[in-house]
Amino acid sequence: MKIEQIYTGCIAQAAYYLESNGEAAIFDPLREVQPYIEKAKKDNATIKYIFETHFHADFVSGHIDLAAKTGAQIVYGPTAQPAFDALIATDGQEFKVGAYTIKALHTPGHTLESTCYLLLDENNNMHGIITGDTLFIGDVGRPDLAQALTESLTQDVLASHLYDSLRNKIMVLPDELIVYPSHGAGSACGKNMSKETTDTLGNQKKTNYALRADMTRQEFIAELLDGLGRPPAYFPQNVLMNINGYESLDTVIEKNKALTPAQFEALANSADALVLDVRHEDDFVKSHIPGSISIGLNGNFAPWVGALIMDVKQPLLLVIPEGKETEAVTRLSRVGFDNTLGYLNGGLTAWQEAGFEVDSIRSVSAEAFADAYTENIPVVDSRKPGEFDGGHVQGALNIPLDFVNEQLAEVPKDGDFYLHCAGGYRSIIMASILKARGYHNMINVEKGFGAIKNTSVKTTLNAPAAL
Repeated sequence: MKIEQIYTGCIAQAAYYLESNGEAAIFDPLREVQPYIEKAKKDNATIKYIFETHFHADFVSGHIDLAAKTGAQIVYGPTAQPAFDALIATDGQEFKVGAYTIKALHTPGHTLESTCYLLLDENNNMHGIITGDTLFIGDVGRPDLAQALTESLTQDVLASHLYDSLRNKIMVLPDELIVYPSHGAGSACGKNMSKETTDTLGNQKKTNYALRADMTRQEFIAELLDGLGRPPAYFPQNVLMNINGYESLDTVIEKNKALTPAQFEALANSADALVLDVRHEDDFVKSHIPGSISIGLNGNFAPWVGALIMDVKQPLLLVIPEGKETEAVTRLSRVGFDNTLGYLNGGLTAWQEAGFEVDSIRSVSAEAFADAYTENIPVVDSRKPGEFDGGHVQGALNIPLDFVNEQLAEVPKDGDFYLHCAGGYRSIIMASILKARGYHNMINVEKGFGAIKNTSVKTTLNAPAAL
């Protein structure tokens, strides 16, 4: 069977391209649809269907743009109610793509409309199953992301639906079936996903905690809900965009105009716009526009934008490395941030030549931090709680980047403090947010805890064992 996984690491998302006898189907496409069109063109194929496993929360799908450009039919599973033309499949409905058959299996639980797609080859043999957010490698979809959880539709109710869907629709299928999920490690749609992005169903039955054969419904619900972090604030907004529609990505890209420093500065002051600097964090440390927020393209850019800026309608002004203008806007659009007003033409060089002020961040090596370190020096660790628990500087305060706004009152105000993450990306994001809120007393530790633990600084990794 000709099926290709198209994996995008920045948002840990997998789309799928299937082709047979001049017909093709796309499953859960990203916002930028031209690569799918080019694949079909290369195969001399017509894209016949766009299959959606559910209304996604963590990214804006490319279903509407792709349908408009190709004439392909959008397909959702039972109970879906999109605000645009789509075929709502019945449970068990079959679709032909060339010699292949795609069978819709309604699997509510992650959301009510969640649907998996069973893939049958030209001989009608089961090859694999595209599971969306119902089943991941090592995990299953979280049941707390439905757009409108109500008194009658709670996360416990959805978890109970998921228990039934897994056992009655998926676990009864052959062990040799290949599982093709929509996400891998790093996605906020689950809590324990593997770095592997495919597996056999049989191996998942052996290794996935949620597929234990002797698991009771209540055990499943308890384990599924245990340890779920707070979903990012932009998730419900992305769901609505996927349900109601959105502006064409081509139009969004066209709106990103080059701005002179004077135009950029005027918009920053008058349009309630946020200045987002997407350069490498090392460049931001050396020089940046005062009050700008650093979220570099070199890291998990889109998820951090969504988690920290939160409102997808926020007007944005961009500071972008030369040649990365389209990439930046495209990656913002993946999580629904379409309101880009423009970018600084000529970057920081042009800004400074025009006489505008710049700022910087104090930053030291891990070795310099070790030389200055005492047990009483304030240290803020911006990693996730699980990372912190696995080892940290003794006496450090854990303020995860995700929660910097909620825990702002805990940030040391008197005297300097040191700030670090795991490798240097997140601590600069936090430093930029703190500076924008009037905190200028932080000193960043370059390369983060990965470098600190190899110095003489006392950590929970090298502390002497208690007697």
